[in-house]
Amino acid sequence: MFELYQLEQLLAVAECGTLSSAAEQLHISQPALSRSMQRLEAELQVTLFTRQKNKIELNESGRMAVDYARKVIEQSRDMISRIQAFDRSRRTILVGSCAPAPLWEIPPRLSDLYPDMTISYEIRENEVLLQGLRDGVYQLIVLPFAVEDPGIICERYGEEHLFFSLPPAHPLSGSNALYMKDLNGETMLLRSRLGFWRNLTVQKMPDTRFLEQEDMAFNELVRASALPSFTTDVALRRGGNAPNRVNIPILDEEAGVTYYCLYSRSDPNNLSSALKTMG
Repeated sequence: MFELYQLEQLLAVAECGTLSSAAEQLHISQPALSRSMQRLEAELQVTLFTRQKNKIELNESGRMAVDYARKVIEQSRDMISRIQAFDRSRRTILVGSCAPAPLWEIPPRLSDLYPDMTISYEIRENEVLLQGLRDGVYQLIVLPFAVEDPGIICERYGEEHLFFSLPPAHPLSGSNALYMKDLNGETMLLRSRLGFWRNLTVQKMPDTRFLEQEDMAFNELVRASALPSFTTDVALRRGGNAPNRVNIPILDEEAGVTYYCLYSRSDPNNLSSALKTMG
């Protein structure tokens, strides 16, 4: 029976067009590649190449073999990926979130509930998170919208509302509420790795110059700077108000979000029970 590496070599020959180029790409000698293709033909009992002096090219059977080889290689890689993902799911809970705030509570709580498992987390785009959940990459994701899918359980997690954080000397610091357009065009501090919040601020404030900073640097700059920034009601409850800052709610509809936790119906870790403890 032929081996997967022979199919990969066949694809390389089809892609490169010549044995010499394929051998160079595969980091093997041309005679070794030629013998491997001959063994593949012997296993299939079909001639795959038209051979001429100093030239070899795929015939019609060879081109059909390439099509099948590509499918087999793709399926084998998919098999490896899915088995590895399943194995990780037995030992690791990977949480993906659209924003930072849900990660302040969910991973620590999961660590308490599952002390024998590794809890990992990351912030990614909504589409990546949802596809990752379906593919078994994530065991739990948090999205800013509900999803209806027969294979997914979707439960409301909580809300978050965006605020402007202004120095008292800012001309709009006395406002009861503001729209994002009211500060469009100014220079603002922005925390890095904000997930969907970053996309929202850039979209709603296209003329604003954002100075993105890592968490520790951001907190220091907010305390020392006269530049506006953002905060949220969740961040304020968690860390309190920064000194010499006025927090003003933002009126844009998009500035308030409801988070939803999603996990597979076939989840082996019984995350439903864990989420109930966070309600």
